[in-house]
Amino acid sequence: MLQISDNKKNILKDGAPFFYLADTCWSAFTNITDEEWDFYLYKRKAQGFNTIQINILPQWDASVTDLDYKPFVENDPHRLNDAYFAHARNMCETAKREGFELALVVLWSNYVPGTWASKMFPGGILPFDCLENYVRKVHETFTDLEPLYIISGDTDFPEEETTRYYVHVGQILREFAPDCLFTTHIKGRYSEIPKELYTMLDLCFYQSGHNAKDLSMPYALSETMQEKYPGKPLINSEPCYEQMGYSGNMYGRWARRDVRRAAWVSVLSGACAGITYGAAGIYSWHKVKKGFHTLLGEGFDMPKSWEEAMAFPGAWDYGYLKMLLEELNAYALVPKQELLENGTGDIRVGQAGEHLLLVYVPSNTKVRLASDLSGWDIRALGLAERFAAYVDVEIKEGKTVVGMHPFEEDALIVARKR
Repeated sequence: MLQISDNKKNILKDGAPFFYLADTCWSAFTNITDEEWDFYLYKRKAQGFNTIQINILPQWDASVTDLDYKPFVENDPHRLNDAYFAHARNMCETAKREGFELALVVLWSNYVPGTWASKMFPGGILPFDCLENYVRKVHETFTDLEPLYIISGDTDFPEEETTRYYVHVGQILREFAPDCLFTTHIKGRYSEIPKELYTMLDLCFYQSGHNAKDLSMPYALSETMQEKYPGKPLINSEPCYEQMGYSGNMYGRWARRDVRRAAWVSVLSGACAGITYGAAGIYSWHKVKKGFHTLLGEGFDMPKSWEEAMAFPGAWDYGYLKMLLEELNAYALVPKQELLENGTGDIRVGQAGEHLLLVYVPSNTKVRLASDLSGWDIRALGLAERFAAYVDVEIKEGKTVVGMHPFEEDALIVARKR
C-alpha cells in the first residue's frame, strides 16, 4: 500500500521509500487490446516504471480506435456498462501482477462544467445526479487494488460549479476509500487548487506541460507549488511528452533531451516524490491510418503510432533517473539554488542529507558553488551516454568551481562527502 512518509516529501510503499515513476497511458481502457497491454507492461517494467496513469473514462483526445469499450450504455451516464468496468478491472489486475501501482483519474475536465475542456465539448458534461452512482462503481471496481485516485484530470477551476463537482466526487470517494491516496491533476502552467479540494489531497501534482514558449515551467511551477501548498509531496505529473508537437499549433516537437531535462530540473527543484513520463502516441494509443484531432485542445501535431512510440529512448532516461536516485538514497531532495553562483536558473542544485549534492547542468560549463566541497568526491555523469567522468575541481576562499564536463549534452554532477 502507498503511504506518505513522515517527512511529507516522499511516498512509501509497504513502509519502504517509493520513487513514483509513472508512465502516461490515459487511453488504456478504451484503446488497447489485451495482447498490446501485455507487451506495454513488459516493456515499461523493463525500463523501470512502477506506476501507470490511466483515465477511467474515455480520454477526450484519444486516437480513433476500432475497439468498442464504452462506460455508459447508449451514452446514458445514468446507465453504467458493467462490461466496460469489468474489462478495466482485468487490465488493472494484470498490471498489479506485474508489480505496477495504479494512478486513476476519476473525472477528466471535459466531464465537468466550466472547465476549458468542457467549454469545447459541452455535450460530454456529466449530470450532477449521476456522480454518486459512478463513483460507487469506481470504488467497487478499483479500490481493493489500492490505487492512487486522481480526482481531476487536466483541469482548471474557473467556476463554483466546477469545484462543486470535484469536491462532491472527492468526498464520496474518500468515504468509500479512506486508505487510498488522493491527488488532483491540474492543467498545464497552472497552480490553483481550491481549498475545499486541497484539504482532501495527500500529495500534489502539477503539469509543466507542452508549451515551448517558457522552458522554466518545470522548475518555476515546482517552486510556486511548494510556496502555495507546503507540507505535501510534489510531483510533476505531466512534463513535456517525447515527440509531442509543441502546443498552440507551434511548429516543433519535444526531443529526448527536452523531456530528460524536464525530469531532472523538476526533481532537483523540490518535486522529488517522483516524475511522470509521457510519449506522443502512447497516451492516445495511436495506430497507423487512424485519426487524431490535431486542431483540438492545444493543437498538438499528429503523433506516431504506439509501436513507434514504445521505442522512444527517453523512457530509458527516466528509468535511469529513478535508478540513480535509489542507488544514491536521494529521496528527500531539498532545493539548494542559493549555492549556485552561475547566472542562470536552468542549472539546478539539490541536496539529500549532509553528504550528497546533485547539480543538473543542461549544457557544459563551469559550475560555481558557494560551498567548500573539500574532501568530497565529485564526478559528472553524461545523461545521454550514461558515461561517468572525473572533472577538475578548484576550491578557493570557501567556494568550489567544478570544471566543465566533457559531454556533448547534459550532465549530472554528483558530489559525495567522503
